[in-house]
Amino acid sequence: MTQSSSRTWCENLQAKLMKALDAVWETIASSDDPVLIRKARDKARACGEMAANARKIAAMTPPPKPARAGAVFAAASAPTSVLAMRDLDAEDAPTRGLDRLRGGGRGRL
Repeated sequence: MTQSSSRTWCENLQAKLMKALDAVWETIASSDDPVLIRKARDKARACGEMAANARKIAAMTPPPKPARAGAVFAAASAPTSVLAMRDLDAEDAPTRGLDRLRGGGRGRL
């Protein structure tokens, strides 16, 4: 037996139940026999109860976790060497307050 997620199981089961319900309603609409109509109503009630239980099972399972977008973009645009990283940091970094006070030279504060 292959494993499937509870969401796909629920969708498949509900599709089968909808087909069964359509057949039941067709039987009710086309028949005048009270015994057949009673059986069809019982079958429709059972299909509704099974569908409700399937929805409860699907609601108990947590939704799938989305992929972390930051990790994908960081890996794709990551620099390949330490020198490239140092150059990127130097270009993007704003001037520090300490450097402005010093005037860019080796002077004292």
